[in-house]
Amino acid sequence: MDKKELGFNSRTIHGGQQPDKAYGAVMPPIYQTSTYAQKRPGEHKGYEYSRSANPTRTALENSLASIENGQFAFAFASGLAAIDTVLKLLAPGDEVIATDDLYGGSYRLFKKVFEKYGIVFHFVDMARPGNLGPVQNERTRLIWVETPTNPLMKLVDIGTVAGFAKKNGLLLAVDNTFATPYLQRPLDLGADIVMHSATKYLGGHSDLVAGALVVRDPGLAEEIRFIQNASGAILGPMDSFLTLRGIKTLHLRMQRHCENGAVVARYLQGHPKVEKVYWPGLESHPDHDLARQQMRDFGGMLSFVPKGGTYGVALKFLENLQLFTLAESLGGVESLAGHPASMTHAGIPRKEREKIGLSDALVRLSVGVEEVEDLVWDLGQALEAL
Repeated sequence: MDKKELGFNSRTIHGGQQPDKAYGAVMPPIYQTSTYAQKRPGEHKGYEYSRSANPTRTALENSLASIENGQFAFAFASGLAAIDTVLKLLAPGDEVIATDDLYGGSYRLFKKVFEKYGIVFHFVDMARPGNLGPVQNERTRLIWVETPTNPLMKLVDIGTVAGFAKKNGLLLAVDNTFATPYLQRPLDLGADIVMHSATKYLGGHSDLVAGALVVRDPGLAEEIRFIQNASGAILGPMDSFLTLRGIKTLHLRMQRHCENGAVVARYLQGHPKVEKVYWPGLESHPDHDLARQQMRDFGGMLSFVPKGGTYGVALKFLENLQLFTLAESLGGVESLAGHPASMTHAGIPRKEREKIGLSDALVRLSVGVEEVEDLVWDLGQALEAL
């Protein structure tokens, strides 16, 4: 009898997994070891040193490959460590086209670290794929995409950008942190590399820092494997175990994040003290149709601008929240609120932030899985204090 192709919800639990070979443990053990006994030099049981590979990390990487419909996955010490590895595929003089609205840490790594090694970065609005052509040239090697973008929630048509990349012999990498593989799978749409800050939705409980890359091409996988081993920014066994545990409830959590996100976004859209809401599930969002085509649902991330449109107004709102926690990061079971201009995106120069529409009044919400009535109450009382 043929083996059944598992659906996504089943893959989060069983994908790439098997009971431990030693004792049949259903959950992979935490192999808290740096090295492994060898019978003679070079003769071992598949593992020799935990920077190169660790059984707990392997279990996580098998799961990551399964849920992203990939063939090879790599777990890193952080999302930025994963991005760092992708950029090390390049050489001085190479050029990158990147989404103009992206995570501040990515921008900082691009501009403050890799630019001084001769990598050139072009930031364009990829919500309009026609913007790629004018900056692409014979030195372009990589397109870096976030969709939905952070924090303005713009959508990028992955299939269209993938077609452009293939036509011009470029690599396409997609940061899938906001959407997760529950909502979209970029490899299926033509991307070469998928990146995650697994700290966020994949881990899901705000108790670890991790990153991931997933690919299908064996040659690209070998390059990434070499760089990861040579540079050493691997995920430890305990955090690998915690990330894998988080993935097993990803589908359940994302369902609630999406449900709560929809209620919160529509509540804010109708509130007299809210000027603008950024959430792709709203029919007024310019990329709403693309979101319906490309994503399974619309997610739990959204941003908004309170009426008044100043930093002081945003600050007062954030200071009055009682259930939402003012904190960096996103994607945990608890609801978080942040001020991108002074927190996650502070590393982007003000002029560049303003150019893309990221104002000092913008508030970003990571809508958690609490009772949505409680979340709406909290937002309401904070807005009434303005």
